[in-house]
Amino acid sequence: MVAISGSNTTGANGPLAGVRVVEFAGIGPGPFACMMLADMGAEVVTLDRVGAPRNLKGVASRGRKWVHVDLKNEKSRDEIIALLSTADVLIEGFRPGVMERVGLGPDVILGRNPRLVYGRMTGWGQHGPLANAAGHDINYISITGALAAIGPRERPIPPLNLVGDFGGGALYLVVGVLAAVIEAKKSGKGQVVDAAMCDGAASLMTMFFDMKATGNWVEGREKNMLDGGAHFYGVFECACGNFISIGSIEPQFYAILRQQAALLDAEFDAQMDPRAWPKLKQKLAAVFKSKTREEWCKVMEGSDVCFAPVLTMTEASRHEHMVSREVFLTRHGVLQPAPAPRFSRTPSMAREPEELSLAEILGSWKGER
Repeated sequence: MVAISGSNTTGANGPLAGVRVVEFAGIGPGPFACMMLADMGAEVVTLDRVGAPRNLKGVASRGRKWVHVDLKNEKSRDEIIALLSTADVLIEGFRPGVMERVGLGPDVILGRNPRLVYGRMTGWGQHGPLANAAGHDINYISITGALAAIGPRERPIPPLNLVGDFGGGALYLVVGVLAAVIEAKKSGKGQVVDAAMCDGAASLMTMFFDMKATGNWVEGREKNMLDGGAHFYGVFECACGNFISIGSIEPQFYAILRQQAALLDAEFDAQMDPRAWPKLKQKLAAVFKSKTREEWCKVMEGSDVCFAPVLTMTEASRHEHMVSREVFLTRHGVLQPAPAPRFSRTPSMAREPEELSLAEILGSWKGER
């Protein structure tokens, strides 16, 4: 694992060096998106309410300049508007209408800074019947078709917060904001980016809607090749109680699986017959339970079976491939993923956060660019 960089917060080497981002503190996808932008070199100033608890050792806190503000104070609000007048990006994750009520809505801010990209992160989006309803990741992915497709036959299983908050939320916010920044550099005009987790999660389902349209997807869990229905694409328990995963879809990879797992029974010839999958899955489960995870790793890892051990977060940080690529780092004793993706010339950097005053930030951002 690599150690975090020093206290340099300029982001001078990152691909987003020189991009100024003002974040209104929140939870979940907004902070994660801003962590990514900060890792890539953007100068991210996070405005948090006075007295709010803060964990500067937190993973999503890295790379920021943190400032206490009072949005109910007119002087503070004027200073925030002055700061936003020289910013490139604003990111907020409140319910629709909140920013407007405190006098910091798009009409006001874009009126002062027409080239600003105004990123809005919500679950349901800025309009629609549910726009002002409370919700969490599990709710946002429920109405997209995603949650219904994930899990065992008996019931859907929430895939952590990966599909809604971070896949459908934060990453779509980052893509949308960066696209709008590029366009603003050409047109001189900013715009509002409405990033809704329900929109992004639905977008992530594109391939499966395509498969359904072509008759290659059956609605219902464990009925399809990629949802645990097929014997050659899934997770299996080993003799030690740990698990391994296989994804031997292509015929050449399936042939290697049969060879290395000694699947000599002619019934395994019916690889792509869904009617045979339940029985073959039971047989393969018995085979994998005959050895420990470590033993199966010695047999299959690194081969074209398409195999990997199912690791915990701690185990993942110690795996030789992850160690070789320095995928994880530690900061203040906290294990965390390193910045991604990687850049050959302008590398990302996990940087220490700073606590500053709004006056200090205004001083460093003074003047039009």
